[in-house]
Amino acid sequence: MRLGFVTMNTRNDVPAVVLGKELEDRGFDSLWIGEHSHIPVSRVTPYPAGGDLPAAYLHMMDPFVSLALAASVTTDLVVGTGVALPLEHDLFDLAKTAATVDVTSSGRFEFGVGCGWNVEELANHRPDIPWSKRYRALAECVAALRSLWTDEQPEFHGEFFDFDPVWSYPKPVQQPALPVLCGMAGKLGTEHAVRWADAWMPVDVGLGDLDGVAKKIGFFRRATEAAGRDEIPITLVVFGDPTLEKLEHYASLGIQRAVLGTARIGWDDPGSALPFIERYTPLVDQLR
Repeated sequence: MRLGFVTMNTRNDVPAVVLGKELEDRGFDSLWIGEHSHIPVSRVTPYPAGGDLPAAYLHMMDPFVSLALAASVTTDLVVGTGVALPLEHDLFDLAKTAATVDVTSSGRFEFGVGCGWNVEELANHRPDIPWSKRYRALAECVAALRSLWTDEQPEFHGEFFDFDPVWSYPKPVQQPALPVLCGMAGKLGTEHAVRWADAWMPVDVGLGDLDGVAKKIGFFRRATEAAGRDEIPITLVVFGDPTLEKLEHYASLGIQRAVLGTARIGWDDPGSALPFIERYTPLVDQLR
């Protein structure tokens, strides 16, 4: 099992060019960055983890720029969004941005996607997409993006995205299309992952205890088989500071990659990032 790392990507965090090099030098597989374009001041939607919204959410920088910077100083490190919110972008700009990161990284970009959790944030971008239809809209968005990435004269006609034939470049280095990871782990999100994702990227805290994770992984694989698909790779985002035993358990379930750093001890202190990475470096070889 490979190990990756996720960062909040604020201006106070370890810079992406430093973080990317540190991770690659230590044998980590990947760097992941999520996104919020903004946080509505109204704060009607509660923070999913409970309590006050951590201040870092207000200061997240653009993931694509930061990932491109990390890729520029590395040669093998995978760079990925964990996760991006495609419904909060202009479709054509997003297709070009994602493809550009893939081209400039020589095919090392993985596109993790989700719907987000903030109702008002989506409404600011797309008031025409009801919150209740966000999963359907995301599936349509991914289909439209794949057309833009692969077809010479792509066109798309759906409920939320509709355009006549266009030219859209660059095309990603990775073909037939960029790998899209579905970061949704609920019942409906899992169904969508089986339906259209190239890989699944849930957070383990949403799956229950160790037995719950095993059951959810088993359910996902059975659903994948029932849908007539080959096995879908799983990247698991691991909450907190996991023990070696927990990570070995995840590896035994056939999980290909574990992403560390979410809600780790001291996660809101930028100075704690490199010591955390250093602490988990010995596990890189142990878990391979």
